[in-house]
Amino acid sequence: MENIYKQLAVHLDNTPSGYPETESGVELRILKQLFTKEEAELALSLVLMLEPIGPIAQRADKDPKDIEPILIEMGVKGLILHVTRDGVNTFMLLHFVVGIWEYQVNRLTKELIKDFNEYAPYLIKDQFQNKTKQFRVVPVGKSVNTELNIMDYEQVENIINSQSKILVAPCICRKEHEIMDKGCGKLMEACLVFGSGAYIYESRGIGRTISCEEALDIVKQGVKQGLVPQPSNSIKPINICLCCDCCCQLLKNIKAFEAPAKIVHSNFQAVVDQDVCTGCQACEEICPMDAIEMDDKNIVAMVNLDRCIGCGLCVTVCEFDSISLTDKIETEKIAPPAKLMDTYMKIAQEKGLF
Repeated sequence: MENIYKQLAVHLDNTPSGYPETESGVELRILKQLFTKEEAELALSLVLMLEPIGPIAQRADKDPKDIEPILIEMGVKGLILHVTRDGVNTFMLLHFVVGIWEYQVNRLTKELIKDFNEYAPYLIKDQFQNKTKQFRVVPVGKSVNTELNIMDYEQVENIINSQSKILVAPCICRKEHEIMDKGCGKLMEACLVFGSGAYIYESRGIGRTISCEEALDIVKQGVKQGLVPQPSNSIKPINICLCCDCCCQLLKNIKAFEAPAKIVHSNFQAVVDQDVCTGCQACEEICPMDAIEMDDKNIVAMVNLDRCIGCGLCVTVCEFDSISLTDKIETEKIAPPAKLMDTYMKIAQEKGLF
């Protein structure tokens, strides 16, 4: 049985998002809580492409009629992706993050959360080694001025306005902390999912479908609470997470680095007009990366550009218009891939997976 879970861990590690091995074996403890032995064996026969039951059964050396109901149930559990096309069931392997883990939002236990929190730093470190990241940071509307060279895909409001189907789901990170009695009290419904992803979440009873106006209102609420908008790293993102630096595993681990700006995909940075700044410290208090501190001598805000991730939250709280976003220099600007599949292809190439 142990060998099956080790094989599944290796199988997941060969996906672009990875599933690295640890000395403690915590990654195996997680899989044992999520997958039965039979489910783990079947997952080994899945690939990162939707397929009908035929080729999967052939690889698994099983009767299609025997394994199709199991695969459908695995889809319900969020262990794999199950989509019905023209009456035909198709199945696909999921990345662990983003993928399997996020679908467990309604299946969390204290033991599972404890193990995931132990494992998360390994996952994040593994992903940081890739030049291309799964997520990026975009500025919020109030922080954007007409002088910025900003594309539609770089502004959260424009991303939302372009969607035909939007679902909001609970933030799994804040839900974890709430279950462990360590909640921060910030917005729980804070994960916006778009298009086909929204339909999949809806079919699994996760979250609820909302209007574009409600999605924009959720963003406004999140910004007031200091949440950072992080869409998937593509021109057409499938989701936007509104993340806090106290619960979000990604932001927490980014914040621990000396230079978060060198890790995050963002094309903007904050600047302070020191002639206007009053030293009120509002920007310092809301900054999720501790990128702003006060110059005690001149009593004005100063931005550490190595730590600034260009989210624009500081701009939203400055009552004196003394802080603004500016474009990074051209050599540092990053254009996201067109689609999320292109993002994963780039990561796979960088990792030497093909």
